[in-house]
Amino acid sequence: MAHSGDQYNAMEPTDEVWAKTLTVQFEQLLRTKRLNELSERSRPHSRATSPAPPVDASSSSSSIPSSTGIRRKPVPSSHHRSPIASPAASPAPQLPQRNASTASQPPSYSSLRNLPKVPAPPQDPSSLKFRNLLLSLSLTPLKYENPGLLDEALLVIPLDRIYSEAEEESQVLQASAESMGDGRRAEWGYQDCVIRALLRWFKGSFFTWINNPPCPSCFMPTISAGMTPPTQDEAARGAARVELYRCSVDECAAFERFPRYSDVWALLQTRRGRCGEWANCFSMLCRAVGGRVRWVWNSEDHVWTEVYSEQQKRWIHVDACEGAWDNPRLYAEGWNKKIAYCIAFSIDGATDVTRRYVRNTSKHGLDRTKAPEEVVIWITDEIRRMRRENMPKEERRRLVMEDAREEEELRGYVAQAIALEVTHLLPGGSGTGTGSGNVVMAGSMSDGSGGAEKLPGRQSGTAEWVQARGEAGSDHHHYHDQSSREGH
Repeated sequence: MAHSGDQYNAMEPTDEVWAKTLTVQFEQLLRTKRLNELSERSRPHSRATSPAPPVDASSSSSSIPSSTGIRRKPVPSSHHRSPIASPAASPAPQLPQRNASTASQPPSYSSLRNLPKVPAPPQDPSSLKFRNLLLSLSLTPLKYENPGLLDEALLVIPLDRIYSEAEEESQVLQASAESMGDGRRAEWGYQDCVIRALLRWFKGSFFTWINNPPCPSCFMPTISAGMTPPTQDEAARGAARVELYRCSVDECAAFERFPRYSDVWALLQTRRGRCGEWANCFSMLCRAVGGRVRWVWNSEDHVWTEVYSEQQKRWIHVDACEGAWDNPRLYAEGWNKKIAYCIAFSIDGATDVTRRYVRNTSKHGLDRTKAPEEVVIWITDEIRRMRRENMPKEERRRLVMEDAREEEELRGYVAQAIALEVTHLLPGGSGTGTGSGNVVMAGSMSDGSGGAEKLPGRQSGTAEWVQARGEAGSDHHHYHDQSSREGH
């Protein structure tokens, strides 16, 4: 699992070390339990009790004829691969005797739910619809590779200012790391500092948040008048829908159209919108200054950006609307938002990154009902194959290694969250010794988001709009950040 910096290894609190030790023990327990299950299912039964030939669990559950008549080989998915302990780890318990009628019945769901997920193509209408949606969304980051668009973007970015701020911050971080005297690296590299400077400029000076656009005639506030069809020009620039607003002054009664553009060329001109426009335009600008970019789609109506940090060898959460950097717990634990899917798209493929943003699925997760998990894995694997099929072998190998590191990181969030929950069940246990039941150690150990800090509710948008979306957070605290230049 990728760590946010060596500073966590220098001085770890005793409770944190204890929780990490408990995590390792818990993972070993899962491995042992998994081995026992596999051993039980693969052991042949007595001829006296079962005339059926011995069949192991993998062949009985995973080698199912497909629509083409080919039997699938049970290969564990990279997203849900379960580690197997050595045979000497623990003796397998004796299987109970079964009669012939029981032996001929298929295994129950409860006996199979812990098996590794085997990717399966979508078959039912809901899964096919979800596949079409993800394939459509996966085209978004491909637009950022247009050379003409990137050149146009560089013309609007104050590069001298951005690079100067990045150089200054990079030197400060490097000096701070060297002052520790233990050989540690700076927390963020120069390219990370470039993106951080770009984020500050984008939110503070370039893009404007729009709630209700002002009246074009008298510049007074407007009132929503519903939706209206896009004009031919608006549709050509990616506006699938247009919001219509009427001036609140009766004597004026002018109307203002608010096209929701998805075309980044148009956004460079309008420089306004809500989270969809903010994430789309900011992601493209990150690509223009040389960053590796992901556009992250959330099924609960939000989008944001991820950029790859070469310094930390992991993907970093960035939300331009909120001015948030490396704070993936913001939505679930700050906004108090329940989440089902978070899928990240890039020119290299697609990845289900829900585990990065939802650490406690029982508290902040929603049921994932759009498709079975095996189908979700199949779809993301399909998008990866499409994006990488023409890449050089070395590039594909590098991406596979990167995928493996990220999978280890995402698994670590799950294991650490479980370990923290276990510590809460112990007498006097609080996870990190702070006495707060809202601490998420997984965040503080891996993503730099801080475990004990109080995360805020949503800051972008009016208080009424945020409350209506249920994103104000548990304490319903909301303030208007003037740096976002919200148009209300």
